[in-house]
Amino acid sequence: MSRVISGRSLPGEFYHDREIFEMDMQRIFRRCWLYAGHESRIPERGDFFTWQIDRDSLIITRGRDGEINALFNSCRHRGSIICTEPFGRAVKLICPYHQWAYDTDGSLTSARLMPDDFDKSQFALARAHVRTLEGLIFVCLSAEPPPFELFSEAMLPRLLAHELTEARVCHQKEYSVDANWKLVAENSRECYHCGAGHPQYVKAVGFAAAIGSKLLAAEDRAQEEARQARLSACNLDPSPVPFAGDSWYHCRRFYLRDEFLTESLDGKPVAPLMGRVPGYEAGVLAVVTLPNLLLEVCPDYAVTLRVTPSGPLTTRVNVEWLVHKNALENTDFNLDRLTAFWRLTGEQDWKLCADNQLGVNSSAYRPGPYGPDETGVRHFVDWYLQRLIQTDPAAHSMALAGAQ
Repeated sequence: MSRVISGRSLPGEFYHDREIFEMDMQRIFRRCWLYAGHESRIPERGDFFTWQIDRDSLIITRGRDGEINALFNSCRHRGSIICTEPFGRAVKLICPYHQWAYDTDGSLTSARLMPDDFDKSQFALARAHVRTLEGLIFVCLSAEPPPFELFSEAMLPRLLAHELTEARVCHQKEYSVDANWKLVAENSRECYHCGAGHPQYVKAVGFAAAIGSKLLAAEDRAQEEARQARLSACNLDPSPVPFAGDSWYHCRRFYLRDEFLTESLDGKPVAPLMGRVPGYEAGVLAVVTLPNLLLEVCPDYAVTLRVTPSGPLTTRVNVEWLVHKNALENTDFNLDRLTAFWRLTGEQDWKLCADNQLGVNSSAYRPGPYGPDETGVRHFVDWYLQRLIQTDPAAHSMALAGAQ
């Protein structure tokens, strides 16, 4: 494994080596809190959706008691998957192989043709840990998950006014991106590429337009200060939650340029207002949780991007668009207009990430220096390396030397 140099991008094998990919899955995705989806996807008891993470399939289901469960989709008899569809509704979860039946909380209720003294209580489905925050479902595959409470305490006051618990997923789309998951994450942590890569995004977003321009940067800061003061007067907390040390979450509220009320191609609203925000003055609340969520909440809609590694060279990105639960398609919103901004922005990013992957695959690739607008990438890489070091410092001390 090549030596990591502080202040430079990672060596190429971190982006294409199978052994490092397996290490990422074991030490990052099996130990961290992962965003799974919005709870409006399972509004009724018995509703479920499935999510494949590496070798594991999870069933995210709402139980009889209304609580959300994350169950491993592997029958306790001989291991067949139970839910073969991506979503649905079931009174019981029945294995298609030998018809063992489970309740929606994972307990085994029937084991056909097993002996009379068979103890069903010993064969419930394995469970993952679940937490929810304002309609957002997080799961952790580890037997001992990291703390969730500090994240919840920091984010709740900033999310409350948007009332995402009163929202619903009106559309979702999954992309297969030809790039390692870390390249996708790094792309989302900087806007150095925005000027050439996202001309429409730059038209809308003040800080993106300000990159490289001292005049625009000063104007954006002045606008942000004025809007933050007005939001504070409305009893909303506009302050950011920065990444601190090796923390895994961050949020900030940023503001759109004067001619844009929301993140849409023409700047005009695309859906009814959500929550208790003071109109379009609220700007956009952006939340990042490492390793796999980007959430942007506009006054009239929200979008989530869930990142799931599917191999050393491929990543699945599931995009959900949310509107108020009572908003009606073709009456209150047009789906093409609603989704256009993030379809365009996302698809531009997926092409950039795929091109990046092709380049780091090259035998000529050497880690290059980060620029001043890539502090978010540096934090992500430092966070990632810390996860590896904390898990097995001895095995990787040489490879990670200089990354501290």
